[in-house]
Amino acid sequence: MGIEKIPVEQFVQLSHVYTVIDVRSDAEYAHAHIPGASSIPLFNDEERAVVGTIYKQQSREDAIKQGLDFFGPKMKEMLLQAEGMIKKGNADEKTVLVHCWRGGMRSAAVAWLLDLYGFKVFTLRGGYKAFRNWVLEELGRQHPFQILGGNTGSGKTIVLQSLKELNEPVVDLEGLAGHKGSAFGNIGLPKQPSQEMFENKLAISIRLEKEKYPNNKIWLEDESQRIGTVNIPQEMWTHMRKCEIVFMDIPFTARLDYLVDTYSALDLTALHDAILRIQKRLGGLETKTAISALEEKNFHGCFDILLKYYDKQYRKGLDNRQEPKPKIQMIFAERVNDEENARLILKQNNGRD
Repeated sequence: MGIEKIPVEQFVQLSHVYTVIDVRSDAEYAHAHIPGASSIPLFNDEERAVVGTIYKQQSREDAIKQGLDFFGPKMKEMLLQAEGMIKKGNADEKTVLVHCWRGGMRSAAVAWLLDLYGFKVFTLRGGYKAFRNWVLEELGRQHPFQILGGNTGSGKTIVLQSLKELNEPVVDLEGLAGHKGSAFGNIGLPKQPSQEMFENKLAISIRLEKEKYPNNKIWLEDESQRIGTVNIPQEMWTHMRKCEIVFMDIPFTARLDYLVDTYSALDLTALHDAILRIQKRLGGLETKTAISALEEKNFHGCFDILLKYYDKQYRKGLDNRQEPKPKIQMIFAERVNDEENARLILKQNNGRD
């Protein structure tokens, strides 16, 4: 059916519709990949090293010959894998996107095999490297962001989820990072993605929201630059700090009750360790008191101390924004409730329900 080499913008567009096959090695894919891509490595990590060494020390021709020795026995299995990965329900179920690191020998070999079998194959010009350049450019753009602020325990993440259900464009930074953005943010969650993978997911998420809602601002949670082990890219974070903030002002006691409900069921050792991670900033006496309350399962007493600490940190973050400081629109809510507060925000922010 043919092979067509396409630029990264077109490749990204088609990736929302058709199956993407990443033919780089297992280690390359595990470190970071195009979100949604499936892995069918042409060479495993050891084979890739062998072929690369031959290419550098001998010749391109010798490297290709060695590569064919590795490739030949795998061809049938690769076809079966590709067939099993194709997205069902598309107008053309035999269309597939293929890429390697630079858009060279590896993707060309797999594209040839799939084309021979009857697939329509698009390959990425410049490979994954071109995609990474696209990601960095996308994250450096001045996107129209709307920042959802609020003190710790305001339920910002769940409100964002409700805003999304109400057809608002939302990018969930904490969801993409796999971390809730505090010392307690990784408890009960899987390992975070690499920095590179976080950036890939972030760029694709922003692009999808822009395409779906071209005339709307994209909602983001007001975050520190660092979310666990990953960072919001500097240009994007600097831009976020200048965008208008819609701040949910919710009473301390309501936020405290929400935090107790959220965290009291978690592992006590993990909570203990999280408190120790902030002990230098929390202070020796407050740390000791909070841990003592935790050990007694006095969760309100423990989180009362922690919440006051995080409120202080958040106020400091607001005050430290550069001049001219962003506009802050206050939304006063009586309790932590995702749908109720999402509708309140839309009513006051956009004049609609």
